[in-house]
Amino acid sequence: MRSRVIVSAAATVLGVLLAIPAAPAGAGTAVPGAPGIGDPYYPTYGNGGYDVSHYDLNLNYQPATDTLHGTARITATATQGLTRFDLDFALTVSTVTVDGRPAHFATSGEQELVVTPARTFPKGHRFTVAVTYSGAPSSVKRYGFTSWQRTPDGGVAANEPESAWWWFPSNDHPLDKATYDVRVQVPDGEQAISNGLLVDQRSAGGWTTYHWRESEPEATYLATLAVGHFDITRSRTRTGIPVINAYSPDLPAPTAANARAAVERTAEIVDFLSGYFGPYPFASAGGYVPNVTSKVAQETQTRAFYGSHWFADDANTGVVAHELTHQWYGDSVSLTRWADIWLNEGFATYGSWLWEAHEGVATVQQIAQYIYDIHPADDPFWTVEPGDPGPLHLFDHAVDDRGALTLQALRDTIGDHAFLTLLKAWPAQHRYGNATTADFQRLAERLSGKNLTSFFRVWLYTPAKPPTPKRPRTSFTRH
Repeated sequence: MRSRVIVSAAATVLGVLLAIPAAPAGAGTAVPGAPGIGDPYYPTYGNGGYDVSHYDLNLNYQPATDTLHGTARITATATQGLTRFDLDFALTVSTVTVDGRPAHFATSGEQELVVTPARTFPKGHRFTVAVTYSGAPSSVKRYGFTSWQRTPDGGVAANEPESAWWWFPSNDHPLDKATYDVRVQVPDGEQAISNGLLVDQRSAGGWTTYHWRESEPEATYLATLAVGHFDITRSRTRTGIPVINAYSPDLPAPTAANARAAVERTAEIVDFLSGYFGPYPFASAGGYVPNVTSKVAQETQTRAFYGSHWFADDANTGVVAHELTHQWYGDSVSLTRWADIWLNEGFATYGSWLWEAHEGVATVQQIAQYIYDIHPADDPFWTVEPGDPGPLHLFDHAVDDRGALTLQALRDTIGDHAFLTLLKAWPAQHRYGNATTADFQRLAERLSGKNLTSFFRVWLYTPAKPPTPKRPRTSFTRH
């Protein structure tokens, strides 16, 4: 993701002050699930005590009033003996059932929905939670912003590090990935865009229902929904992956033409990146460009979100390459903790450099050298540690650019062959899962035969400009 809304200092302070997750229950013991999953940056994000496998969302959205009605059916498994558990959610809840029985529920803090089922769960129990709710998502403000953006004809859910609890209850942290069915009922003439494949569309009584399915595990912040009027295009990659793109028809000129010129190259860019990163990890690809004022672009899984700002001046294929690279690094292989954000952003920026080199802008080495040179040693750019930037600097350009510089320096350190092998091995080894910087270092060391402790300490955890490594005399070509 690039240039997104940043969580304010208030969010950080709140996260530190609120409850830290309790220790898991022992054998034969049932206790409440923790109100946070344990992320050091955001202690109250996500929840403990269970693991979600599937979200089944049935929604009705009225664009004229920004009114969302929904029922979320969540399939999960208790990871401990469980007396109650939390969901992350901010809209008004009317009923909750667990395994078909009415459950007691209450709200706590900014976004905690506390659910007490009729009976205690043993560890390993598979259960279904059904939450019925309603509200106007754009009216929910947390830490000074909303993750539900209104458009002239509807609304869009897209943001990071949090977005889900504006429109569906969830275990809102990348550690708990799940599959999705999203059914959205909208007035005839409106359209609904979400992740994955459109498996059904039908109309009755003045309403049209769109049923989208994402069959591969997806982090909650990568789930997206857009309602409005769209021009939709379809194509396929060389390997047959369907590409679905959508554009608001009221985008201003020349933004509209630039957006189409860039995003319509999605299939071509996916094919190009697959040569470096291995097979594309999902069953569909694409992107959408709604009429929003946001300057955000985000790697929402299989259907990247692009704020029209990115195409105001030209057909910016670099941002398309960035968000598509995320499909491997960030979406398929997701964070274990938010401190490792460089694994998402550094790779995505490096993917855009590879694409720009392919387009003849400059070589990857030239791009890296330019970024390195324009920041003198006393530039605050170098004070941000990509491996642990802190929640207030999570999405600084330094994380993106210094993260990508780290990858280029790693290539120079371990040689092109080991580096190219690493580019494919990382998403293959952790496909659809989660991983850490320590995991990445171990894999890089195994493939290169080098001890890289000092290298990663200097490039990721030292608030100073690193020296440039000596480059081996090897060529760099993709297979």
